[in-house]
Amino acid sequence: MNIIDPNIEQYISEHSSSVSEILHQLERETHIKVMRPRMLSGEIQGKFLELLVKMSGAKSILEIGTYTGYSAICMATALPQDGHLLTIDINPELETIAKKYFKLSKTEDRITLNIGNALDIIPKLNIEFDFVFIDADKANYTNYYNLLIDKLPSGAWIIADNVLWNGKVLTDVSKNDFETKALQDFNTKIQSDDRVENLLLSIRDGLMIIRKK
Repeated sequence: MNIIDPNIEQYISEHSSSVSEILHQLERETHIKVMRPRMLSGEIQGKFLELLVKMSGAKSILEIGTYTGYSAICMATALPQDGHLLTIDINPELETIAKKYFKLSKTEDRITLNIGNALDIIPKLNIEFDFVFIDADKANYTNYYNLLIDKLPSGAWIIADNVLWNGKVLTDVSKNDFETKALQDFNTKIQSDDRVENLLLSIRDGLMIIRKK
């Protein structure tokens, strides 16, 4: 997933504010106990999300794709006292780890975890979100976006992870590579949507930063 020289990544880490010891513990436990631990946001992306929440002044966050809770903790840490984060994940096996670290990080009062299919949950939500982080199944990125964009207020932010997909978005994909094709289509859709302004960043595996006009 790393498209940046590891030495540059190390330099970036050494010259960025560190994350909490609780997050280091969560990262270690994820690598020990959970399949595909590279799905974890990690230190640089986590700190970036935290700063984005602070800079945006967000109070109501939706996260699609909790995994073990690393990114949720980073974003919830940056929320004001009256802020809240709703996070959705389809895998019930990860709920115990996520909730354990929500409690340890003292963010559990600002986080609600819903287990289920986000495509079913989102239409039932009666909440106006001002910040959305999408880091779930790539095939449904456009579907998540379509469900949310018209409901978001002007000035709301959407952050989509993995949009460079280890550089595979540059390739001519086979008809069976549904994830890469879905991400290519998503990136094209965002670029052509005049309802938003956007910036694609090469942080980790690519972050699409979207702001609704």
